[in-house]
Formats: sequence, C-alpha cells, structure tokens
Amino acid sequence: MRVILSGGGTAGHINPALALAEVLQARGHEVLFAGTPQGVEARLVREAGIPFTGFEASGFNRNHPTSIVKAVAKIQKSTGAAKRWFREIKPDVVVGFGGYVCIPVGRAAESLGVPTVVHEQNSVMGMANKYLAKRAEAVALTYEAAGAPVADKSKLCVTGNPVRSSVLSSTREESRRELGIPNDALMLLVFGGSLGARHVNTAVCRLKDRLLAVDGLYVMHVTGPKELETVREALALTDEGAARWEVLGYQNRMGEAMAACDMVVSRAGATSLAEISARRIPALLVPFPFATEDHQTTNARAYVERGAAHMIADAEVESPEFERLLFDMIERPEVRDAMQAAAATFETEDAAGKLADVVEAAAAKRKPLQ
Repeated sequence: MRVILSGGGTAGHINPALALAEVLQARGHEVLFAGTPQGVEARLVREAGIPFTGFEASGFNRNHPTSIVKAVAKIQKSTGAAKRWFREIKPDVVVGFGGYVCIPVGRAAESLGVPTVVHEQNSVMGMANKYLAKRAEAVALTYEAAGAPVADKSKLCVTGNPVRSSVLSSTREESRRELGIPNDALMLLVFGGSLGARHVNTAVCRLKDRLLAVDGLYVMHVTGPKELETVREALALTDEGAARWEVLGYQNRMGEAMAACDMVVSRAGATSLAEISARRIPALLVPFPFATEDHQTTNARAYVERGAAHMIADAEVESPEFERLLFDMIERPEVRDAMQAAAATFETEDAAGKLADVVEAAAAKRKPLQ
C-alpha cells in the first residue's frame, strides 16, 4: 500500500503524521509526504527519512482581498501539480493532518478517486480539515467534540492523537541516568512549547525559594530560546540551586525529559497533551490564550474533566491560585496518582495503531485512478 501523508504549518500537524508513518512502515507500507517547501514539515519529514514533495499553499487575510486571490491561485496551481504527481505514483490513500497544503492535496485525491482520511488533533477542527472532512472517507478525532462540524457522523471515529515511538520508548530509569536526576528524587518539568511562555516563566521564577525548599525536588525549566537569559537573570541560582534547577532554552531530548519527570507545567497544544497522556504525567496546564478559537482551553478542559490535570488561565498564572495548584501536585502524591490513572483512560499510546487501522480500511476502498 502506498500512503500519502500531508500536513503543514506547525509541528503539531507533523508529529502525529510521523508517528503514523512509523506504524505504517512497520506494517510494510510505503509512506510519502506532501507539504509546503518552506514549512517546518520539509525539515522534520526529511530528518525522519520519508520522501518529501513540496506544494505551495498559504492562508489569507479576509481584510485584504488580494491575499484571498493569491491563496486561491496557489491552491489551484498546487491541485494540478498534485494530480500529475498522483497519476505518476498511484497512491492508495491520502491522510490529511491539517494546514493549508492539505487542501490542494485532498482536492487532487478527490478528483482522482483516491480515498482521503482526515485526522484532527485538537478539540476544535481547523479550516482545512473542515473542508476535507466533507469529502473524506473517514474522519479520525482526538476529541469527540471536534466532529461537530461533520454532517455525516458515520465517518467519525475517535483514535486519539498519535505519539512517536521515541516519546514512548524512553524509560524512567535510563532517562534519569542520562539527565543526571537521582532515582529517588521528585522532578518537575516546566515548558511552554517551542516559543516558551513568559507568564509561566515569571510565575515559576517567583516560586524559586519555595520550590528549592522542597527536599529532593529537581526542576527542569525549558524557557523557550527568547526567554532563556531573562529567566537565568531572574533566578540568579547559586551553585547549590543550579544543581537541582536546570534552565534550558530548548530541550531536544523531550522524550527523556517526559519519561524522567513526575509532573509537568505545560501549554495545552495537541502534541504536548498527547505526549503527556501517553506518558501518564500529572499536569498543570496553562492554555495559550491566542490559539484559534481558544482551542487549547477546550483541549485542556477535556483533561481536567477526566481528572488528568489541573488548569489555569494564562492571565492568572502569576496569582496565588497557580502556586496552590502547583504545590497540590508536588506535595500530594495521591493527587499525582489519581491524575496518572485518569490519563491512562485516554489510551494515547495506542492512537497510532488505531489510526493506521482506519487508513488501511479506507485504502481498501480505492478505485482505479480517474
């Protein structure tokens, strides 16, 4: 079976695609990727060793009509290019993960009779996925609520959000040894995504003395590259404090960091939540307030309602409530135990396999290329 994966714009669209690719390849299928030439996907996909083909696509600003004209022209041109590519390689199925590039790739598939599967990572369906879902053979969801815009509910299935094997394969013991964390220590991981989170960084810095007063607590604080020096200056750690509080601008060993930690303070992006639930990590979630349709808050609410996490608004992070919720996790092992048990109910570690099953079923319905 030859599978085309497509997605672009953010790593949140690409990481689950790469997780699916690992499972499909393990099952003996051929995987190729269609993305934008200049997007983050071009680098991540090639680094994963998957053949990559680029198609131009971009968004538009409704307040600037000329941007709409340019965006439509790019989609039309890329749709034609994708059709020519499909006739050459003869794919069995296309899987779209979101981002504007999925539109021309999905349109090309539809015009040639190639089945399409859509995967939505967030609790609110993105524009490209809404468009493709109307025509898709199947629509796979992380959250059931995201399927609301899809009229034909028979297409919907909840698979969860796939997580790459590198996140799941790290063990606590090995990771702690690599990161220099004692086995009997308590470890807090703080990160705000690739750009960091200023309010979170500020709030955690203000709690330095109380955090370091907790016997045996280690902190790994991933600030985001732009915040690194500011956080280092604010903390002004002594040598003794620095032995238990590591400050990093970026962590390229996040799988090990998650395997090693006992709890996390994090944004509520789709990939972060998938990794948190797959590793069953107790969490204090701070949704990014400017995400489209505030979908990170909706994402986080699903975890809070199931008992897998605490949540606080970004605007309230520097309030006493943040401190209360954080130390509720740190000082109460029964809270962490309950969160771990609740996180297990998401069954995220099985998501890639479930999505691969959906893709194989859709491919079985392929008709000869038109």
